Amino acid sequence: MSLTFAAPTDDAVPLVTVDKSDVEAMKAGLSVRDAAWAEATGFAGGLGEVLILPDEKGGVARAFVGLGDAKARERTRFGTARARAKLPAGSYTLDTALTGPALDEFALGWLLSGYVFDRYKKKSAPRAELVAPDGIDAERIEAIAAGEALTRDLINTPSNDMGPQELEDLARSLARTHGAEIEVTTGEDLLKNNFPMIHAVGRASARTPRLVDLRWGDTGPMLTLVGKGVCFDTGGLNLKPGSSMALMKKDMGGAATVLGLAHMIMVLGLKLRLRVLIPAVENAVSGEAFRPGDILTSRKGMTVEINNTDAEGRLVLADALALADEEKPDLVVSFATLTGAARVAVGPDLSPFYATDARDAAALRDAAPMVADPVWELPFWAPYETMIEPGIADLDNAPSGGFAGSITAALFLRRFVTETERYVHFDIYGWNPSAAPARPKGGVGMGARALLAALPGMLPL
Repeated sequence: MSLTFAAPTDDAVPLVTVDKSDVEAMKAGLSVRDAAWAEATGFAGGLGEVLILPDEKGGVARAFVGLGDAKARERTRFGTARARAKLPAGSYTLDTALTGPALDEFALGWLLSGYVFDRYKKKSAPRAELVAPDGIDAERIEAIAAGEALTRDLINTPSNDMGPQELEDLARSLARTHGAEIEVTTGEDLLKNNFPMIHAVGRASARTPRLVDLRWGDTGPMLTLVGKGVCFDTGGLNLKPGSSMALMKKDMGGAATVLGLAHMIMVLGLKLRLRVLIPAVENAVSGEAFRPGDILTSRKGMTVEINNTDAEGRLVLADALALADEEKPDLVVSFATLTGAARVAVGPDLSPFYATDARDAAALRDAAPMVADPVWELPFWAPYETMIEPGIADLDNAPSGGFAGSITAALFLRRFVTETERYVHFDIYGWNPSAAPARPKGGVGMGARALLAALPGMLPL
């Protein structure tokens, strides 16, 4: 697959963008032959629609790609990316009036449309290549595309090939590539080093639980990213039904997202100190499994009553967040495929997030539309705090009643970030349920581009 721009060449074919409202004017500017061909093909400038004009030798003289109208663009992200698969192999150079975020979206969508997951089955990628358009930061867009591809690959890989060890291996490879430092705490050492809830969740599996701790950069503000790395979730003893277990290879989508984002940050050389924490476990069933009714003591010292072993993600995140909090970084951000309630609330496209600082929330809201990565703020609603306080312990990992599931999970996590003033939590889905432009069915990054774009407004970079 090609996730980079083509080198400039003299024989690149012009690829012209045309708004739906300008199609007739465009046809009027063509030769009689070409205008007749455009009319015969029915080209109407729809979003991602393509018109190919042949040259005298049967090759491609020019190509047009439709931009649709405002309504179509509002309803479909990366809509022009449909064009890539429709174009013949070759190199193209963009002729467009697009500027700013619209041009960036076109360019990123083009690259992302080249993504295929072919580890287990050979698949063909589009062969049309685009020379980096004038007016974009090509290096940045290529870095974003590569980070997104990494996230997708990790989520798409089934858990038999993507367990805690494989997730660690990938993090180590990323550290070597970028000159980062990495430490991993594994198995019984989790107990020795006071990560009891990571150990409790992962101990039932033959695949040893661990905490991955990656550091990069030595100057600037400190950003700590925490990603949920539950490589498969059976639900533990409160076993999930089969239909709910089918996609649980994606339950490490938070870890996949922070690793993809870390790649973007390190490639771009942002002036910050980056720390990435990933509790990597498999929530399995055996005689070692933690049980409903158990009370666990967390790294923070708070006790947690287990009312459902299928609410395990917040447990492993809690220990990792407590560790992050001890260093008092400038900003802590967690990503997790945490609750079905979030999907019920906003569906698969939007990334709901929570922020303790209104300025961070505003920065994310402003940045997200600029990078075609939609987010939606939900509240750390203090009146619901009593819902996560069971009485027998400090916290309840699965409050009864079924209300506000995403909010109560976020409130649970916030209890473990007490020394750091600014905390943001993303409750993501990490999966595209049906094919869409530049987003095939399967694993997908959510929230990472929005955070990357928002960072300059959140930290003094």
